[in-house]
Amino acid sequence: MRREGTKRACDDLVVSRYFLYRIAEKYKFIVELDPKPIKGNWSGSGMHSNFSTTYTRKTGGEKYINTLLEGFAPHHAEHMAEYGAHTELRMTGAHETASFKNFSFGVSDRVASIRIPIYTIEHGWKGYLVDRRPASNADPFRVTSRILRTYAEAHQKAIA
Repeated sequence: MRREGTKRACDDLVVSRYFLYRIAEKYKFIVELDPKPIKGNWSGSGMHSNFSTTYTRKTGGEKYINTLLEGFAPHHAEHMAEYGAHTELRMTGAHETASFKNFSFGVSDRVASIRIPIYTIEHGWKGYLVDRRPASNADPFRVTSRILRTYAEAHQKAIA
């Protein structure tokens, strides 16, 4: 991932949230980023995080992507610890959410922890991936950092 691009995206989200809070304050509204502010039988709100690298976009390949994502499984708990408060309330395994406790991935799978988009498949298994686990209140810098650390390790195993 290009560091300047990911840092810019994180900065933009933090600044956007700041403006949202200030505008809401002016009009006497309250902004709530909690992933499940109202308990009940619904999915809650997430901060799905699309990610790619030059390798996933230019080289990719089915075997590489599958091996790469298998490398994310051992780090699932570490990711969940970084992906926002109350994520376990949102990620029930129902309502198009993955399980908080178990890691999964799949093609166009809206119930997977990480979804492999149809775009990536249609482009010869080259493209981006979607981590569907982060909560709406997650810190984008922590999410990005955790994805990058796991990617770096999983990539080395996938190309070996």
